[in-house]
Amino acid sequence: MTVSLEQLRRCHVAVDLGAARTRVYVKGAGLVVDEPSAAAVNTRTGALIAVGTFAERMTGRTPDYIRVVRPVSGGTVVDIEMAQRMLRHLLGEKLRRALRRKPRLRAAACTPHDADPLAQRAAVETMVGLGARRVELVDTLIAAAVGCGLPVEQPTATMIMVCGAAATQVAVLSLGSIVTAQRIPVGGEAIDHAVVQHLRHAHELMLPSQAVRPLQLALHGNGLTPDGPASTLIHGRDVATGLARSVNVDTAAVRDAIHTPLTAVLDGIGKVLRDCPPDLVADLTDRGIMMVGGSALLPGLDQMLRDATGMPVAIAERPDACAVLGLGAMLEGKVAPMVLNPLAG
Repeated sequence: MTVSLEQLRRCHVAVDLGAARTRVYVKGAGLVVDEPSAAAVNTRTGALIAVGTFAERMTGRTPDYIRVVRPVSGGTVVDIEMAQRMLRHLLGEKLRRALRRKPRLRAAACTPHDADPLAQRAAVETMVGLGARRVELVDTLIAAAVGCGLPVEQPTATMIMVCGAAATQVAVLSLGSIVTAQRIPVGGEAIDHAVVQHLRHAHELMLPSQAVRPLQLALHGNGLTPDGPASTLIHGRDVATGLARSVNVDTAAVRDAIHTPLTAVLDGIGKVLRDCPPDLVADLTDRGIMMVGGSALLPGLDQMLRDATGMPVAIAERPDACAVLGLGAMLEGKVAPMVLNPLAG
């Protein structure tokens, strides 16, 4: 791990700043914030109008002087000041007052596996803006593995796949560290974009920005597998006339459309396995791949991975919140480090 468990036990708050959602875990109180990473700003005055769910609902529905911004992109804070303002409003006055009472507030934050020093500094400065005196950075892969109950500290291989909004991270873990990892710049947003482009080209239909996720949920439960429904009704705007129109979309065509971006994910998994020692790959034939992250619930993705790799694939119980729950478990001292007993004699 990048930091010791002893250092993490001294932290009071854990934050997972994701491209899609922001989650905050407070020691002793549990998960207190789970909201979209969005903020609506008045461009004339600079005032913050809304954050979280309400701000996300305003996307694509605002007048010219109101702009919905996302201060986090690809797991990296791209607008530090806006991220700080968003976090303050998400926490609320009561919780912020409770945290300010801590004499030396310590915070822990998730960072992507290959985050450069600039991205790490942005995460630290965001936490410092909330009053943290010390910030510990934890790799998202390790935090997510702890959060979904994988035996990270044991000398056996565990493979985790974090399916985020902007990127997918795949890694093999052993003895509490990352053996080999790969970050693929394909996530839920790329899959959404593939669906939108398919509907535009095949049906000349423009889909509202917030309708892609409900479409995937409508197809959930074998929706994007051969056994699912053959078609589903989609509402949108006609490209030529601009009028509202509904079409029956063939689910097999949608399945083919999202297959292209998912091919890059399969290539990334293959590269991780090729770089992994043979002994650890042998462990993975029994344990398989654990999927976490919001995009892990994409219908048919787990079956596609099973067919491509021949390994068992499981989805975590709460895939979207695994990273912050893993950080919380480390804060609460629920993760025990492995004790190495020296040989007698």
